[in-house]
Amino acid sequence: MDRYGLKGLLSLIKGENTDQNTVALGTDLSLLGLDMSEGSLDVKLSETFPSPWVETSRSEVEPEYKTPVEFKVGDVPPIQEKLTLFTDETLFYLFYTRPRDVLQELSARELMNRNWRYHKELQVWLTKDSNTEPVQQSPQSERGIYIFFDPHNWDKVRKEFILYYQSIMS
Repeated sequence: MDRYGLKGLLSLIKGENTDQNTVALGTDLSLLGLDMSEGSLDVKLSETFPSPWVETSRSEVEPEYKTPVEFKVGDVPPIQEKLTLFTDETLFYLFYTRPRDVLQELSARELMNRNWRYHKELQVWLTKDSNTEPVQQSPQSERGIYIFFDPHNWDKVRKEFILYYQSIMS
């Protein structure tokens, strides 16, 4: 009776039973087409056993539904043509959620076309406030009111700032 109790389960978990045909409890794996002989145990299962449902393969499965015409999209224009229609917030979303992606690069280009600049040290986007003009402090910097995009609060923040030109990507 111990063979069906906790002691029996413990021997099963420890792997004391080395009979390969009882790997799947209650199923004889040789009936599924698996070669369980000693020499075949070195071969990866994925190379010899595609599916327990041999009569179908992934490439032959036909869907049993009709796709509505409304869902079928014809010629989709490239995303580059649509980026100019997006709001700044949408472009920021694409930039911050698509790292190392073409969309990140394209959204960065569009933001730069809209006079946003990326601050390399602060790692935020900023643009000049259109109501004020910055004052040149030196050949390398200017002081003025800038609008920063805060990705943590997802908000545009207006503040006075000294901008060093080498800190922004041009």
